[in-house]
Formats: sequence, C-alpha cells, structure tokens
Amino acid sequence: MKLRWTWMAIAASVLAGGGIWHLRHGKSSGQEPSSRTVVASLGRVEEAVEATGEVSPLNRVEIKPPIAGRIEKLLIEEGSAVEAGRILAWMSSSDRAAILDAARAKGPEELKRWEDSYKPTPIVAPLSGVVILRNVVIGQTVDAGAVLFAMADKLIVLAHVDEADIGRVKVGMRASINLDAFPDHPIDGRVSSILHEGKNVSNVITYGVKVEPRSVPAFFRSQMTANVRLIVRAKDQAILVPTAAVSEDRSGERRVFVPGPDGEPKPMPVKTGLESGDSVEIVEGLKEGDSVLIVRRRYVPQRGASSPLIGGGPQRGSQQGGGEGRNGGRQGRRS
Repeated sequence: MKLRWTWMAIAASVLAGGGIWHLRHGKSSGQEPSSRTVVASLGRVEEAVEATGEVSPLNRVEIKPPIAGRIEKLLIEEGSAVEAGRILAWMSSSDRAAILDAARAKGPEELKRWEDSYKPTPIVAPLSGVVILRNVVIGQTVDAGAVLFAMADKLIVLAHVDEADIGRVKVGMRASINLDAFPDHPIDGRVSSILHEGKNVSNVITYGVKVEPRSVPAFFRSQMTANVRLIVRAKDQAILVPTAAVSEDRSGERRVFVPGPDGEPKPMPVKTGLESGDSVEIVEGLKEGDSVLIVRRRYVPQRGASSPLIGGGPQRGSQQGGGEGRNGGRQGRRS
C-alpha cells in the first residue's frame, strides 16, 4: 500500500509540473499562448437594463369618412408630416358619385355644372403628426366605417422590460435605441412613462416602458424592432478591464492576474464597480496602465496541491470539492 501511494504522489507531481510547463510554454510548443496581456485603461462604463421592443405611435388615430362614397382625390402620401386641419383627401357621397357619372356621359359642360353645384366632402387631419397608413386609392368606393388613414402624433419605442429589472427603471432615465434595420445609427432617448399593467407571455412577465427619441429620425417606421439600453448608472474616466480578466477565488473575492516577477501569473485582489457587458470598472487594486493577463487555459491542481490557480480558479456554478477516496466522505456538490 505504501508503494502504491508513493507512485500516486509521483504521478500527481508529474501532472502538476506538466500543467504549469504547458502554461509557460504553450506558445513555443506550437499551440496558442496560454494568456494574453491587456492594459487597464480609462473609459466610460454604463450599467444598463437591456430590453427589446418596437417602434410604436405615442397616440394613434384612425381617420374614417363621415359618409359612404367614392374617393376622388388624394393629397398626401404615407409618411407625410401634416398639421391639424389639413385636407388629406376629397370624396363624393354615393349620390354625388352617381350624378357625376351620369353628367360625365352627357359631356364636359354638364359635368362641370354639377361639380360646381355639388361640392365634394373633405377628409381632414384631426391632429398634427405623421400619416403612418394610407389605406385607399383614387376611385375606390368606401363605407362610412372604413379606415382611410392612420396618424401618429409621434413615434416612440415601446420596450418590454422583465419584471426582475423594472424596479431599476425610472421616468427621465437616459436610453440608447438601436434598430435592427439600422444597427449603425444609435438613437438617444429618454424614458417618458412606465406602464402599470404587465403582460404575461409564456409565463414571463414584462412591463411596457415608453422611450421617446430626443430627435425622431426620418427612417423611423412603426413596428420596427428595437433593442434598448436603459442607463441606470454611468461613470466617465473609470479604470476598465475586460470582463474576461476578472474572476473569483474560492472565498468569492474578486481578483485579476498580473505578470509576476518570474513570469508566472500572479493573483491580485481587486474591488469592482460598474459592469457593462464586456467591461468591468476596477475601483481598487489597479491603476491606469497596469498590465493584466487574460488566461486562456487553466491549471487545476490535485486536491490539496499548492498552485496559483491560473485562470481564476473555480467559478460560480463549477464543481467544488469531490470524493475523498473509496471509503471517504460524501461527494462534492454543485453550488
């Protein structure tokens, strides 16, 4: 039995040494390097709630004719900006349309006489805004309840925010809007209101958040898909490192790895602040210009072995502990 444990100790030592050699010499052996160096730099970091949504009218009004009849003239195109009271179209009542058709058969003079004495009905814009729908063509016969046009006083984005995040959203909060159709044209906006009634879609509760662009771009179209970032907090001139450079040790303390005197990665405890996607603010532990290692591989020692735990050691959700021999205690469990 003693001989067996001796051989096991030798094997573990060889494996440990091989693991560290592999990290030191991965590049020279033809494989990609075990780590790359980045520099802590100053920049802007934003903590944000992210949500999807769509371009939507703030107020949508449908325009219907007061009578049944026929469309004689159309004076605007879809997408036109109009003022309240502007005439959008002219239409004839069913009676006028029949009289004009009969007069037209008798000649131009008869037609003009009836056109002068029997005036058409105007279709007027009820508010100032944009015509987002034109649903008719010249000569079309329409009923009194038909929708001829739809108007919006202003186009906004209606974002759908998860209930877990809605408590962090406030009216007046700055927002950034990106449309799928125009990903290279970010739009600044602000939260104008938060709806009180949530929606349940596939057992996921979301709340509507209205985001008004500071300036509505010409390419805005109703129902365009939008990705929205609602800025909770922001900081300029923060010391930033990539998210991949920050890890946690066994006690849950955050750290980064810096180049040690002997070339080996050296763990450095840090305190972090705001986080946004691929960047983390370092509040304490680093200064601008410090070199930080992003380790591509990780050497995990045998239980009880001494090692710098290159690559950040166990992360949250990884397996802790393990068996303690054939007759040992309970197996480790996932945290």
